[in-house]
Amino acid sequence: MKRFYLALDLKDDPKLIEEYERYHLRVWPEVLASIRQAGIRSMKIFRVENRLFMIMETDDLFSFDKKSDLDQSNPKAMEWEKLMWNYQQALPGSKPGEKWRLMNKIFDLNEPV
Repeated sequence: MKRFYLALDLKDDPKLIEEYERYHLRVWPEVLASIRQAGIRSMKIFRVENRLFMIMETDDLFSFDKKSDLDQSNPKAMEWEKLMWNYQQALPGSKPGEKWRLMNKIFDLNEPV
């Protein structure tokens, strides 16, 4: 199993943040299937203010390139991503079009870095 930690910002607008959270109460079934098909076994998203933090646990064969290829061939996944971009904004220092960014682990109580 692999574990990834990612961050992304939402537009700093309470109404948009509320809508974004509402969508995540009812994620489209095709999007959930796409996530699982890519080898993602667990995905949790947390929010503080307009900053999002995601923890993904995947099978050992997971890759972000494979996930991207699967999304590109899935019209519903692409529709979801386009819709979510109405609420999201890139973190400072992101490349154009870059959304979720990998975070570096800097401390683990139970494991030296």
